Amino acid sequence: MALQDRVATALAEVADPAGGGDVMASGRVSGLVVKPDGAVGLVLAVDGLDRAAAERLQAATEVAVNRVAGPKAARIILTADRGSVAADARPAQSTIPGIRKLIAVASGKGGVGKSTVSVNLAVALARQGYAVGLLDADIYGPSVPTLLGIEGRAALEGNRLQPALAHGLKALSMGMMTDPGKAIIWRGPMASSALVQMVEQCDWGVLDVLVIDMPPGTGDVQLTMAQKLKPDGAVVVSTPQDLALIDARRAVAMFGEVGVKVLGLIENMSGYACPECGAVSHPFGQGGAEAEAAAIGAPFLGRVPLDMGIRSDSDAGQPGRGVAAEAFLPIALRLARETGL
Repeated sequence: MALQDRVATALAEVADPAGGGDVMASGRVSGLVVKPDGAVGLVLAVDGLDRAAAERLQAATEVAVNRVAGPKAARIILTADRGSVAADARPAQSTIPGIRKLIAVASGKGGVGKSTVSVNLAVALARQGYAVGLLDADIYGPSVPTLLGIEGRAALEGNRLQPALAHGLKALSMGMMTDPGKAIIWRGPMASSALVQMVEQCDWGVLDVLVIDMPPGTGDVQLTMAQKLKPDGAVVVSTPQDLALIDARRAVAMFGEVGVKVLGLIENMSGYACPECGAVSHPFGQGGAEAEAAAIGAPFLGRVPLDMGIRSDSDAGQPGRGVAAEAFLPIALRLARETGL
């Protein structure tokens, strides 16, 4: 199949946000051409879309083209009727240009394994062929560099931070910009500003999804993330015990108040299989997060066991192996369905 035909097939999988099927069937894409140097040119009509919808459609179109034709192959011209809200969308850059979906991974309290879940979830999505970025927004306790085995500082090119490449991901963390032996002592507004800067001033390129590992709680950073970055949804991580679930409810309520969809709950540390006899026990209880998801009407994405292999692999910077691979693959697949990846 010729490259132009393969690009057209890929574009036929991009939904028209205004309805009418995909962007090829609805006529939003026109003038599709493949140049001798491999660049793919097309015209994308954004009539009737607001600025945010137009920019997200542009990002989705770029991802579809680049996945077939190679990185940075897409050359897209946006057009709109003069009276359209989106007519002036092109000159203004979105907060996260080139990123189709933004998913926050949060918890109401610390100690529930949120960062381990974030990393393994991102790795599982990457292994399904998605272009994935991971932002460690836990400013005060960044652990993603350890979990991914990343050493050294983040590079700076042309005033743009360069994410590290590890395990099929692009990753950035405050731990890649500060001395690991020093505490970060910032007030809330400073931490919130750092979060926005790590998104806006990082060279993420084109991504299907950016996973944001949020700090625990419901404070300034969470509010800034919701208001300025406008994620497509949030995943809430909890252990099965009642104490953790109380705080998980607060996290769910917070996202509801700021207009962020809760994509689902994940129950971490759910059951422990004795390595000697194989008997399964439940030191933190059983089924609490699933019951909570049902009570609030949110999807239950799955459970992750309390497993020595996940702990040892995390400490060694080797996520997504063994039990972790088995546990996180179905969760990642369901999350992909929930977000329309």
